[in-house]
Order: sequence, then structure tokens, then C-alpha cells
Amino acid sequence: MPRNIIECRNIRKSYVNGGIETEVLKGVTFSVAEGEFVAIMGPSGSGKSTLMHILGALDTPSSGGYFLDGKDISQMTDDELADVRREKIGFVFQSFNLLPRATVLRNVILPLIYEGVAQEKRREIAERALSDSAFPEGFWNHYSNQLSGGMMQRVAIARSLVNNPALILADEPTGNLDSKTGEIVLHTFQALNEGSHGKTIVLITHETYVAEHADRIIHILDGNIVRDERNLRKRVAKIEESSRA
Repeated sequence: MPRNIIECRNIRKSYVNGGIETEVLKGVTFSVAEGEFVAIMGPSGSGKSTLMHILGALDTPSSGGYFLDGKDISQMTDDELADVRREKIGFVFQSFNLLPRATVLRNVILPLIYEGVAQEKRREIAERALSDSAFPEGFWNHYSNQLSGGMMQRVAIARSLVNNPALILADEPTGNLDSKTGEIVLHTFQALNEGSHGKTIVLITHETYVAEHADRIIHILDGNIVRDERNLRKRVAKIEESSRA
């Protein structure tokens, strides 16, 4: 059996504002196994953004346990959380977060500089990540502000891969893209999950068509998981594709 990359055990999260306590997550429990592609889906105000911050080691739960790749991060300090983010998680955000006056290659190399990777190894790792994210080689030396939105997001995906993270966490990765370009980005995630890389991917979204690219969909509403289901539509499509091959 594959090991669990994520284990959430009765996670609760509350915020206090003006003396009033608001419980945002109300006892969330689920796990994600190594190599799974999971979408967490919910409307605005459902608690999915708060859950994303906890999964990304950007925040800690008020109570309950969160284990990431075997490490209990529920009570970690800010410095310890920063180490977890750097070593264990590859982030892909809606807004790309690229340096506009740096080349594609430079944007992907930067995390390796901060990590202290030897200079002679950086370019090799970055080029491999760009190839894995299906980014065309002819654009590697373009500045990121010369690229389309879809190309920028694939650069962001490549950047998320360079430290070989245990988890890729994508927060509304198609939110700034048109539907056609968004499909290209989503197929990039699928390729990373289904190919030899077998990357564990958790995608946060409010869009049904985005969630349906994942193999499993966790629905969250009002701080509770209301449904956790296998994506039968995708499974049937894979079977039909195999039968045609």
C-alpha cells in the first residue's frame, strides 16, 4: 500500500475578531496517499482557503493533527514551517508569482539558489523541470512578462518541481486563465501525476470542470467535508481510452 503524504486528523481552525470566535474548520479528517491527484472543491466561504493554508504549512490548526510526509507540523514554529515549505511542498498559485524581468530559466533556478544547490547543478535541474512541465525550449530565455498566462503558469509548475517536493499544492491554478489555456495547464498536472514522476497533487478549486481532472474530489462546505468521492467520469474515460489503444 502507498504511504500517506497527507494525514489530517480532526482539524479545527478558529479565528477571534473583536472578541468573537469564528470556527472555520470544524473537524476535518482525510488522508492523501503518495501518487494521488486530489481536488478539494468548495464555494467561497467553505473553508477551503483556510484548509489550503494549513496543508501548505502557511498556518497551523487550532486543534487536531496534520502530518505531512510523516512529520507532525501541527505545533511547529514559524521557522520550522518555513523549512517544511521549502523542503516538502511545491506551490502553484493563481497569480503565477514570477519575476517579470527575469528569464524563464532564471525564475526556475531561483529556488535552487536559496537552497544552496551548487551552481553547476542548478541549470540541469531547472531545464529538466521545464521539460517535465511541457514548457517549450525555445522560450527558456524569454522574460516572463513576454509570455502568455498559460505559459507563465507552466513556468510556475516547473519552479514547483525543482526541489523534488513530496507534495504539489495548486491553489486555483487556472483562475487567471481562459478555459482553453486552463485545460492545457490541467493536462500538465495530469501528466506529472500519471507519468513516471507520479507526483502527489492537491488542487484547490471552486470550479467543477477543474476538479474533474483529478482522480478524487473532496467537497468541503461550511468547514466540513460533506463528500469524498472517486472521480468515476475520469476513470471511465481512461478505460475507454485504453480500449481504443
